[in-house]
Amino acid sequence: MSYQHILVAVDLTEESKALVSKAVGLAKALDAKVSFIHIDVSYAELYTGLIDINLAETQHQAMEASKEAMKHLVEFADYPIHKTLVSSGDLSNELTEAIENLDVNLVVCGHHQDFWSKLLSSTRQVINTCPIDVLVVPFKD
Repeated sequence: MSYQHILVAVDLTEESKALVSKAVGLAKALDAKVSFIHIDVSYAELYTGLIDINLAETQHQAMEASKEAMKHLVEFADYPIHKTLVSSGDLSNELTEAIENLDVNLVVCGHHQDFWSKLLSSTRQVINTCPIDVLVVPFKD
């Protein structure tokens, strides 16, 4: 099977550039489209008690910062990027929805090989719920 559309799940850290490079190299070889997705934490879902901050404003500021960081990744890619998505909410739901809406057939994500990632890994969640192929790029820590 040849991949026609690659979705790169980025966390907007410096390691995201390694994912972009890997995905773009593959896309060039396959003449495939590339899209980026970043899913922010939804603060409202994490905290259920009373808190004296404006969650909507905090969420808005986080989304704006994420969009700006995404622009830098698009420039770094040096390849036509089909779509960039910045979302918030449940990782599995948001990723599955993007896969369906964009007709993606490969997800590229990273995985830190450190102590904490053995316990708390979003990559494991992606692997367990993703309906398509997943390329996991290891990050040595």
